[in-house]
Amino acid sequence: MSQTSASAGIRKIFSHPAWALVAAFGTYFCMYGFRKPYTAATYSNTSFFGIDYKFLLVIAQTTGYVISKWMGIKIVSEIKGAQRIKALLGLIAFAEIMLLLFGFVPRPWNIFCLLLNGLPLGIVFGLILGFLEGRKNTELLIAGLCASFIVSDGVSKSAGKLLLDHSVPENWMPFFAGVIFLIPTLIFIAMLSYVPPPSATDIASRSVREPMKAKARWEFFMKYAPGLTGITTIYLFVTLLRSIRADFAPELWTDLGYHQTPALFTQSEIWVSFGVVAINGLAIYILNHYKAFQFSLLTCLGGFLILLFAIWGLHYGLGKFPFMVLAGLGVYIPYVAIHTTIFERLIAITKERANIGFLMYLVDSVGYTGYIILMLFKYAMPSSDSILFLFVRIAIILGISAALILLYCNWYFKMKFKNNERTITQLAPGQSSHI
Repeated sequence: MSQTSASAGIRKIFSHPAWALVAAFGTYFCMYGFRKPYTAATYSNTSFFGIDYKFLLVIAQTTGYVISKWMGIKIVSEIKGAQRIKALLGLIAFAEIMLLLFGFVPRPWNIFCLLLNGLPLGIVFGLILGFLEGRKNTELLIAGLCASFIVSDGVSKSAGKLLLDHSVPENWMPFFAGVIFLIPTLIFIAMLSYVPPPSATDIASRSVREPMKAKARWEFFMKYAPGLTGITTIYLFVTLLRSIRADFAPELWTDLGYHQTPALFTQSEIWVSFGVVAINGLAIYILNHYKAFQFSLLTCLGGFLILLFAIWGLHYGLGKFPFMVLAGLGVYIPYVAIHTTIFERLIAITKERANIGFLMYLVDSVGYTGYIILMLFKYAMPSSDSILFLFVRIAIILGISAALILLYCNWYFKMKFKNNERTITQLAPGQSSHI
């Protein structure tokens, strides 16, 4: 085989969707190893000034994460492709150093280390997203990426629980969990560096994705403000529910009567990830951008109906494990639909000079800010109220409200585009107008 043909074969491997999928999935999967293992510890019987220590840890890291989301609106939307790899390496390294300090610094001062740990990690998703958007198979790629944070949430907790079971101190467990994930992280980031940019065919189908300055961001948002506000509200709701379910998984399983094991967290999330990827990945088969956009709104509605059914079933004898799986499906289906399809196809429909990074960090910043407010509100509630009780009550209110908002969003965008048949039926070159 000649050197030329060998080089062509290597380039073909790098350009295959599976390469990008594995690289993106693996990078974000490993990022959770630097973020979530600490939640597997209960830090029981520890409080400061009457405030539960784990509650303070969750608030601290989430605060750092929220700050990075607001910063990410500018950073992620403006960063150039050539800068992403260096940024990823620097962010992961800083996060692990903060976990090292978390082990050294005594309580309660190490809370600030966890705040700084969350600060860089909130940028990672947007940087990875930049390698995947604007392609004909973007929905499938991002669905796979999103599956990483569903599965990795459980795996990272399992890793943390396993370290605790082997007598690693609670303060040092997050750092050693990061050490476990460090080498795989570097391998997957190296793979990302070889992912080629979208092809000419991709650009013709989905539009070019360029960095956005402040003026461009403001003009895009104002042009679709009513609909984007509705989507942002829906994302706020699912972020609240997802974060409660993820950050307090040990407490939820305990309230349901389960004995915690390292495998328990992973088993439930594997089922959830399969369902979420299968449902949201179907959008790649819908060639018409507007119909795919409507489909994604419908899947969001279906997710909230599944969530409400899970709560109804729990009250009428549904098994506890199926409840956690169905509740996860109900929360993650709309959460992932917004990541994979809604914003991707909205940009493809309008052919605006925009990128998903801006839109995702706009809704993410609102979502995580709302979660901090919710946690503060939860702290003010009676201590007799369990996490399960809080989750169920909030899920009922937000599930019904979100369903109504989704109906409004569908109406708004239908009215927005009804006088522009060319926009609604925008397809890639050579594609049929039928699904």
